[in-house]
Amino acid sequence: MLDGHFFVDAHVHVPRLDSLRPAWVTWAQQFGPSGILGDVWDADGVPRPDRLDELFAAEGVDVALLFCEYSPKATGMQLFDDLLPLVEQNPRRFRPVANVNPHLHYPIRTELRRQLDLGAAALKLHPVHGGFTMADAALYPAYALLEEEGIPVVVHCGTSTFPGSTNSYANPELLTPVLRDFPGLNVVLAHGGRGWWYDAAAFLALTHETVWIELSGLPPKRLPEYYAKFDLGRLARRWIYATDWPGVPGVAANARAVASLGLPADVVPLVWGGNARRVYRGLEA
Repeated sequence: MLDGHFFVDAHVHVPRLDSLRPAWVTWAQQFGPSGILGDVWDADGVPRPDRLDELFAAEGVDVALLFCEYSPKATGMQLFDDLLPLVEQNPRRFRPVANVNPHLHYPIRTELRRQLDLGAAALKLHPVHGGFTMADAALYPAYALLEEEGIPVVVHCGTSTFPGSTNSYANPELLTPVLRDFPGLNVVLAHGGRGWWYDAAAFLALTHETVWIELSGLPPKRLPEYYAKFDLGRLARRWIYATDWPGVPGVAANARAVASLGLPADVVPLVWGGNARRVYRGLEA
């Protein structure tokens, strides 16, 4: 709990370091807490489940969603199965998030089904690093399965500086066919339109009850600037708190900074965990 509220960090990366391209390690060292890689990862680059659990407990995190990524040209091959030892350490606190890439997984529904059966709370798609568009027909079997199961898709919606990225694929306008064809599918816009698309992301969230803005990688003090064209209190009802850990100075500090933006009192619990509990599968208080 954080200040008496159910607290979720909906965007956390804890990969094996030997599965990554060097740019990811540089990013973590540049934006994360000093010495974090040597603290949470052992000398072989393997995450330490007990230390990760201690760290997130100290930050007041009730649930952390752990991401993987199959993007060999950009960040590397971060396997879903590598998350399972972390989940086993504390299944209540840690939930894995599935990931598929239509260039690598076929039939895509089969691989998604496997990861969901292993406990995934959502599916993350990374078109920018994976080199595909969100409306690619190859993804439609995955969307259909998610809609059937009531499980959300998290889509990278923001610019990336990693080598091999195709930033044009992050444009949320590319999601409009998906929103049309899968009206019951919850869609979470990771990074909230970072870079070029804040207005488009906000518009989609305010006009579709199934679209949510996830705050990972966004400095809290700049949120009023990023979404200056919108009523912040109203838009915040569509926010899901997340950090993009380890690329953030502090999980609880960032959450309190979001709360300090003058949001209505009933909105802060929604942002910190209420919306996540509504959207993701199986999050417990």
